[in-house]
Amino acid sequence: MKIPLYRQIQAHLKEAITSGQHSEGSLLPSENELCVEFNATRMTVRQALNELVKEGYITRQHGKGSIVTANRKSLGLLSLKGWTDVVTASDRHGTTSILDGPVIHTITEPIFKHLLQQEIHTEFVFLKRLRFMDEVPIMLEQTYFPNVNLEGMTDQPLIDGSLFRTLFMRYHIDVNSMQQEVRAIVATKDIASLLKTRVKSPVLQILRKYGTSKEGFYIYSLIYCNTEKYAISSFN
Repeated sequence: MKIPLYRQIQAHLKEAITSGQHSEGSLLPSENELCVEFNATRMTVRQALNELVKEGYITRQHGKGSIVTANRKSLGLLSLKGWTDVVTASDRHGTTSILDGPVIHTITEPIFKHLLQQEIHTEFVFLKRLRFMDEVPIMLEQTYFPNVNLEGMTDQPLIDGSLFRTLFMRYHIDVNSMQQEVRAIVATKDIASLLKTRVKSPVLQILRKYGTSKEGFYIYSLIYCNTEKYAISSFN
């Protein structure tokens, strides 16, 4: 499938920004210059620039042009850190909305099947949460963990809103390892609605299995990330 010209221009300028060719605070070439460089119409160039604005790479000022704001902010969501620790390590404002749970549930999604091959538990606690950074929804997370000796888990709020801190402080279970699978998928209608993006737009899907200090106690998560505003990395 042929890539639309505005996407080609967008990708070219993004690469120039992230590589340092255009530094923070500098001006991109004018619309006229870009039209000539790419043999494109003004409408096509403006569409490419508007996409860069949406992604947070540039701002546009009337009479001045397109200004590079910064390389896109990166969040360490691929690391072992929990959401609360990632937010604390950044200079951003993060919040969480609990969409469902904690409730008793079973794991029926086929995507978890190969991770559950040695799982001895059949009853799990389920949490569905939507994560926001600076009021922008960036991560939808569905999490399961065994309902074993977790008195009060479904009745009491999480400590500081953090599952990891709750497990550690209330039940002495420490998360100490993680395996994950990452792939790009297109957003379904439900995912797009929650992450405030377009249906069939690309999102990052992360499937995780966390190991803990309690033998046989694993945590399973299915995560969808909207990376339009923030890059996702293994560090902050």
